Amino acid sequence: MTKNLIIFGTRPEAIKMAPLIKEFMLHGDIFETKVCVTAQHREMLDQVLDFFEIVPDFDLNLMRPNQNLNKLTSSILLGLKPVLESFKPDYVFVHGDTTTTMAASMAAFYLGSKICHVEAGLRTTNMQSPFPEEMNRSVTGVLSNIHFAPTQISKQNLMLENKPKEHIIVTGNTVIDALLFSIKKVNSPDYTNDEIRKLTDLLDSNKKLILVTGHRRENHGAGFIRICDAIKQIIKRNPDVEIIYPLHLNPNVQNPVRDRLSETENIHLIPPLSYPSFVWLMAKSYLIITDSGGVQEEAPSLGKPVLVMRDTTERPEAVNAGTVVLVGTNTKKIISEAHKLLNDTLAYEKMSKKHNPYGDGRACLKIVNHIISCI
Repeated sequence: MTKNLIIFGTRPEAIKMAPLIKEFMLHGDIFETKVCVTAQHREMLDQVLDFFEIVPDFDLNLMRPNQNLNKLTSSILLGLKPVLESFKPDYVFVHGDTTTTMAASMAAFYLGSKICHVEAGLRTTNMQSPFPEEMNRSVTGVLSNIHFAPTQISKQNLMLENKPKEHIIVTGNTVIDALLFSIKKVNSPDYTNDEIRKLTDLLDSNKKLILVTGHRRENHGAGFIRICDAIKQIIKRNPDVEIIYPLHLNPNVQNPVRDRLSETENIHLIPPLSYPSFVWLMAKSYLIITDSGGVQEEAPSLGKPVLVMRDTTERPEAVNAGTVVLVGTNTKKIISEAHKLLNDTLAYEKMSKKHNPYGDGRACLKIVNHIISCI
């Protein structure tokens, strides 16, 4: 029987790997599939595992306060060594561009397992933007044996790096698989969630809702100050709008946002949400302003325009398709693009009805079928 080990450590990875785990479990006659989490994010990771009903076989529990990248990388390498040596997987699956992804790929390479990179081929070609994600995915790409690229552009990026064409499989993005599963679950009559109940009570159904998220390192400091200035002006100019902002736990995000927005009417600063609550909130939103990569992929499937608070993106498909607009942390640009979407119905409908370039929710099936063809 072929052995698979699926490794991840953060909430975004867990969301995107959960449907792949489920798909492999449907093929238990072919694969012995085990799950290892590094818990690079602890609480946020556990919420996703609970929602998707996944119990890890190995939990390294590596999250520590104020842990730097050097310490985290070495801890992952050392922590994975006995796991890999005991299970001896044929295939190791990693996702995207986290420190867990990069370090797990190195650990699997040292053991001699075949490395399968899910969401492969995203590039900005600038190692400092985003930091350290561009380095993480580039290193993982060098070590990987099979590249599951979400789009044709990602495939082209890999081919430009001389990756063998036959080892690159375009699948769509597994986040769409996760989103479609999650929307169905949170909207089912028997699903209950206290967070969603509280959000329903908090929000004014007569106002257009803007969902804001932000956390990236490159926006810390002056970037977040400009973002807050823009948010404040959007609310001031549009009295029929309210903003909800689930705040990342990082003090570099919490402090400037609370200092500038906590007293502003019609802006709700709330703690981070569980994944199902966030999916529900995306579906209820009129517009999303974010620096998140995953949201750029998910929101178009829900018909929600996205303003991306980054100067570069490794997801140009969304920009090319017209489902997102890059606004950076330029206060004037954030305000003007938001104002257009809030007040120009034709511009809003044109953007919200664009086709999602990230797939149809069958990415995991394509990945599993390819591995079956390899054995």
